[in-house]
Amino acid sequence: MTNIKQQVVVVKLGTSVLTSGTKQLDRARIVELIRQCAILHQEGHKVIIVTSGAIAAGREYLNYPNLPNTVASKQLLASVGQSKLIQLWEQLFSIYKIYIGQMLLTRADLEDRERFLNAQDVLKAMLDNQIVPVINENDAVATAEIKVGDNDNLSALAAILAEADKLILLTDIEGLYTADPRSDKNAKLISEIEQIDDHLRSIAGDSVSGLGTGGMSTKIQAAEVAGSAGIEVVIAAGNRPNVIIDIMNNKSVGTRFLAQKTPLEHRKHWIFGAPIAGKLILDDGAVNAILNNGSSLLPKGITKVAQTFSRGEVVDICDKSGKSIARGVSRYNSDALQQIAGHHSLEISQIIGYEYGSVAVHRNDMIIKLNI
Repeated sequence: MTNIKQQVVVVKLGTSVLTSGTKQLDRARIVELIRQCAILHQEGHKVIIVTSGAIAAGREYLNYPNLPNTVASKQLLASVGQSKLIQLWEQLFSIYKIYIGQMLLTRADLEDRERFLNAQDVLKAMLDNQIVPVINENDAVATAEIKVGDNDNLSALAAILAEADKLILLTDIEGLYTADPRSDKNAKLISEIEQIDDHLRSIAGDSVSGLGTGGMSTKIQAAEVAGSAGIEVVIAAGNRPNVIIDIMNNKSVGTRFLAQKTPLEHRKHWIFGAPIAGKLILDDGAVNAILNNGSSLLPKGITKVAQTFSRGEVVDICDKSGKSIARGVSRYNSDALQQIAGHHSLEISQIIGYEYGSVAVHRNDMIIKLNI
């Protein structure tokens, strides 16, 4: 059992873990990992699974066909295997009476702000309804330009999407060593890392099994991406007994990458560089709520919407004199905000026929301007 406050945790499972280094999925191993996730779920933690293994599942289901080594062959195997893989997750989680929901993502879904917000809304809706999201890259349709490329980095992006507290990367070795433990008997496990530097990147080796697309170097990349967003990352062996529970109980397991202490600026810094697509003029009450109470911007506080912009674009947030007090990501497009400006959040769906939540700009997607 865990003894910490409820958290959002992303558990990434590599192909080598799911297959135990063989050519087929190890269902006994997967059940054991699900058992641990079920304990977290029952204690109120919000669990997200990022799963590899679609291509391995496809090969197994098709009885290991002899296919040419082409992108189309891999996409064929991923297409066949993805449905088998999600069925397996559904069947095994149902042992614990836990529902799952599938999310297939590409880099394009995470780089486009509107699609990012849509994915974030779906993810949060599943978590709020005690559904475990099972995420994988959409290999069957992804091109090289829109692929994340490996599920280590996909899991880091998913953790940011979910505003997770912790990312657990389970692999085929104990963690990051001072040297390659397969060739250097003096290699020692590094238990904790505060800062990722060039030396750490240089000692990161490849995966042991060769079954997956990610080695230790991609895990270092994922740890750096997630850590910069304030998310703690742990790399550990998936075959270690009770590994997920022990990590959640802060036991010394694998390699722990500490989260950066000032993550907010890292998570929001792109807003500074984004072009301003529009402007929102607020009443005095909304200005006070944002500047002094740490509030999100509600539609009721908006008195004027200037320019045309899409949901997910960055807008200037101004007081009634037109002076900019903040900037942030709009959760509605300009047409919708024109209609709901000055209205209570409960009226949004009645006015425009749909809603993306109660706020126009969420506090988490807003930067307050200093020296105003």
